[in-house]
Amino acid sequence: MFTGIIEELGTVISLKRGSQSAVLTMQGKKIFDDLALGDSVAVNGVCLTVKSINRNIFQADVMNETFHRSSLGELKRGAKVNLERAMAANGRFGGHMVAGHVDAVGEITDICQDDNAIWFTIYVPQSVMKYCIEKGSIALDGISLTIAEITGDTISVSMIPHTIENTNFGLKKPGDVVNLENDMVGKYIDKLLHFKEISSEKTSSKITMETLINAGF
Repeated sequence: MFTGIIEELGTVISLKRGSQSAVLTMQGKKIFDDLALGDSVAVNGVCLTVKSINRNIFQADVMNETFHRSSLGELKRGAKVNLERAMAANGRFGGHMVAGHVDAVGEITDICQDDNAIWFTIYVPQSVMKYCIEKGSIALDGISLTIAEITGDTISVSMIPHTIENTNFGLKKPGDVVNLENDMVGKYIDKLLHFKEISSEKTSSKITMETLINAGF
């Protein structure tokens, strides 16, 4: 579990792709204070598991499914990536609940300066838009942000200078793709509300919501 508060910008050393997976090698500074093998690290919002550590460099495996769902497959040597370690139980919860499981990718359509803030307008697919609400939360490349405006098939967010300076959004330009993760609360509510119709479509099981309720669940 993550909070969407980026700890530092890391640098991609290499992305070695195989037939169905890849090994991503990254360099950083801050996250290595207590990083251990098997730890989870969100890389541009994608939860990856540390497989090796060598001083301030770590490696993680990336599965084929991750390439289909995220923008990690487009990373090149030298690219800057947002890094966040898993949330500590005794830490402050500064963002929102971020699982590191990317729902889809979006595309930046416009960037606009607004005094000391910068507005980013991003196209999002309908599968993501259905869970977006104004003043609701969304993770963009792992950054916890508030949706300021929704228009048609785009959302807009406003970023303060600190966010621009400490994340890869300071390097973004129109046409760039970003990883999108909806607030998981909305997805769970949607699943519960439509559980009966979803279960009847996807399974031949005779277990229904009524069965579960009668059984005390």
